Amino acid sequence: MPTTLVVTATSWTTPVVRRVHFRSDDLSAFAGNRFTDRYVKLVFPRPGVVLPEGVDVRAMRGVVPPEDMPIVRTYTALYPDAEAGTLAIDFVVHGDEGIAGPWAARAEPGDTLVVNGPGGAYAPSPKADWHLLVGDESALPAITAALEALPGDAVARVILQLGQPGHEPELPLPDDAEVVHLYRSEPATDADPLLAAVKALEWPEGRVHAFVHGEAAEVMHGIRPYLYGERGLTRGQVSISGYWRRGRTEEGFREWKQQLAAAEAPTA
Repeated sequence: MPTTLVVTATSWTTPVVRRVHFRSDDLSAFAGNRFTDRYVKLVFPRPGVVLPEGVDVRAMRGVVPPEDMPIVRTYTALYPDAEAGTLAIDFVVHGDEGIAGPWAARAEPGDTLVVNGPGGAYAPSPKADWHLLVGDESALPAITAALEALPGDAVARVILQLGQPGHEPELPLPDDAEVVHLYRSEPATDADPLLAAVKALEWPEGRVHAFVHGEAAEVMHGIRPYLYGERGLTRGQVSISGYWRRGRTEEGFREWKQQLAAAEAPTA
């Protein structure tokens, strides 16, 4: 469902994360969405191309020339309030790299952005004894939303991979929470530092519910086999997927995911 958002304010939550606050006359699409990884598809028009009002990107395929199709990027929606018509989106900004980050760095009150959604598939299970949350900056909004949804007496273990010291975000942690920070700027002592940190974690007793998202190769080829294999977790205990793939645009990443799914599909 296409929704037009209007920028109301911006701020830096870390040196590289820009939070953009929006309002909308209609956020009814978010009513009843209880997922903490709720995501929207941000629609960025090509230069010189004017999109029709209320654009649904899916309906444009096969109708609009490929070179005129808008650029779509996927982001987590934070703090959606359907009644107040407000939400926020966090953008990782790496200078002029990419599409969404530079847009967010320049965004000013009054600017507009069309989004489609929301979707989602994960929320922390109230039946779990403890929660494992692992990811990099791309997963930080969903991890933040998950932590906010936890009761104050929840047990949580968080592993975050960040660019460098000083980029640590403020997190809404329950009382029994521990956070491990990894930094890409520091020499790694392991070929896969995120996996090494998960393996080094002292696991609390009881049933875990895990949310693990980040760079696809690290998550899908490293952490996933460990959780399902050595730890013996079931699919109902784990939300795991890549949010991005090193060296690929989102379009290239979607193609990679399709290839991975086809390769892993069971054969008759």
